[in-house]
Amino acid sequence: MKVLRVVLAIVIFTPILLFFIDFIDILPDSLSKLLQRQLMPAIFTGAVATIVIYFLLTLIFGRVYCSMICPAGILQDIFNRMACISKKKKNGKMRFHYHKPANWLRYVILGITAILAIFGITELCLLLDPYSNFGRIASNIFRPAAIWVNNIIAGILSSKGNYLLYNVSINIPAAALISAIIAFLTFAIMVYFRGRLFCNTICPVGALLSIVSRHSLFRISIDENTCNKCKSCERTCKAEAIDSKNMKVDMSNCVTCFNCTSSCNRNAIKYRFAPKAAFKKNNSTVASEVKAELMEQEISKNKFTESRRSFITTSAVVAGSVPLFVLAQKNNEDSTTGNRVPVTPPGSLSIERFKDLCTGCHICVVQCPTQILKPAGLGFGLGYMLKPHMSYEKNYCNYSCTVCSDVCPTDAIKPITAEEKKVTQIGIANFYIDKCIVKTEKKDCGACSEHCPSQAVHMIPYEGTLTIPKVEPELCVGCGGCESICPVRPDRAIVVIANATHQTAQLPHEEEARDIEVDDFGF
Repeated sequence: MKVLRVVLAIVIFTPILLFFIDFIDILPDSLSKLLQRQLMPAIFTGAVATIVIYFLLTLIFGRVYCSMICPAGILQDIFNRMACISKKKKNGKMRFHYHKPANWLRYVILGITAILAIFGITELCLLLDPYSNFGRIASNIFRPAAIWVNNIIAGILSSKGNYLLYNVSINIPAAALISAIIAFLTFAIMVYFRGRLFCNTICPVGALLSIVSRHSLFRISIDENTCNKCKSCERTCKAEAIDSKNMKVDMSNCVTCFNCTSSCNRNAIKYRFAPKAAFKKNNSTVASEVKAELMEQEISKNKFTESRRSFITTSAVVAGSVPLFVLAQKNNEDSTTGNRVPVTPPGSLSIERFKDLCTGCHICVVQCPTQILKPAGLGFGLGYMLKPHMSYEKNYCNYSCTVCSDVCPTDAIKPITAEEKKVTQIGIANFYIDKCIVKTEKKDCGACSEHCPSQAVHMIPYEGTLTIPKVEPELCVGCGGCESICPVRPDRAIVVIANATHQTAQLPHEEEARDIEVDDFGF
């Protein structure tokens, strides 16, 4: 069973990881279907069938999602394997032992996350969703590492006259890198000291599935007649779910990894179909367990009351400050554009909708062909932190490209066709004549007009033989072609200002074909 679990995990994890680090764009966009099958994106998109399937799988087999499907869970297993090898070299034994689950903590976190999400505040989802955290790690740590290795090999090959590989630039926004490092260290430290502690205390997906898994029909159980209480299973249980002293397994914590069954030399611990055990626990054993837990909580009430209050109070303060902070940021204007509203990708429909649905996994960022999608820091407020926006500093949005809408797993960017993309107005170019070199330096330019695919920017007479840009707002789609090419620095003379709600632009006028009679060679 462990071998099967490892094989399935590798089969699912490998294409997801490669899709995030694919910097030469050789993998098909259809791989994004694997991302849409993650539980949090499925909840955001209302994929009822996917959610029901995972709940049924959990009810039958336990938390197989956490051990075989979730990329963050599989990444933690990789960390755990590395830590096990390190520990074995030091003292020859594993690190884990049974811990009573901190149910109050994980279910409070789950409740707060769900309540805030219902009211459109998805910051906790962004910070705690295992898939999104994996996405940020893969996008901002693993992908740059792969590019760095590629560049080293490319340099070696080019020195020998082989140009099979080429250098790729690495550009990671500070906020994205910091968030990825924090997530990476959180996983690594928790795994090193307590195994799947993140999954069983902080992760809202793990908490949600634990409610179902405690009633699973297939479960890990200990044969009291065969077990000699050697604690081998307990030491290898990275979920710290096995109490070998009392010969019990907490199925709410168990992630069905089968490390325990493969470690037992006496075949005393098995994964078996035991509906009667689940039923018995639900009816006769639960009452006594609840009573014992209440007594334990009463004894330790003084110890934990203060920490509970602090946690809930802190969460409430953070949750309450989010809308205030966002509102304050909305009123803060930029000196150049007079606008602090981010330009969101075509298909996101509006800034508010995008903020509510985006969990900052950054798959659109790494898949964008022109690399104009950038994760935001705090420049657009706390409510937009780590979520992508259109940045036209070095490039622009291809007129007919729909990649970001094709790969988005949460429908924050809805799928659109190339035809719809050409009339989706995400913003409007604003021209600042006092910055234009035509006025300031009395020189011809017209670069913005030449790079406008929708004919929204065109040149009109200015002074003498000079011409100057003019913007037709109804034709502009906000692609950034004009802004990216403008030679004025540091503040450009033409800048795209976001539409809070996306509009529909007009298609450029097509001139009627004219029949011209040619009666000579033409010179």
